[in-house]
Amino acid sequence: MVKQKKIPMRKCVATGEMKPKKEMIRVVRSKEGEVSIDPTGKKSGRGAYLSKNKEAILLAKKKNVLSHHLQVPVDESIYDELLELVEKENQAGR
Repeated sequence: MVKQKKIPMRKCVATGEMKPKKEMIRVVRSKEGEVSIDPTGKKSGRGAYLSKNKEAILLAKKKNVLSHHLQVPVDESIYDELLELVEKENQAGR
C-alpha cells in the first residue's frame, strides 16, 4: 500500500480560501522591514500567501491586505510585480 504524500495547504490573505502551496505566491517581509516576492517559498521572514490569480491580487491591493498582514507599508510596485508574475504564468500555461 502506497502512502499518499501530504500536500501543504496555505490560506490566501485576500480571498481567505485554502489552496495547495504550489498554487500560491508568497510575499515576505524581512527582519529589516523589506517586502519582496518569494517565488521559492524559502526566504526567512514573515510571509503572506496570495492566490495566483489577478482577482486575488487586485482585491489585496484594494483592501491593502499585505500591509496589514506583514505589518509594514507595502509599495504599489509589489502589487505590479505580482500581477506581472501571474500574467507570465497564465501565458506559459496555455
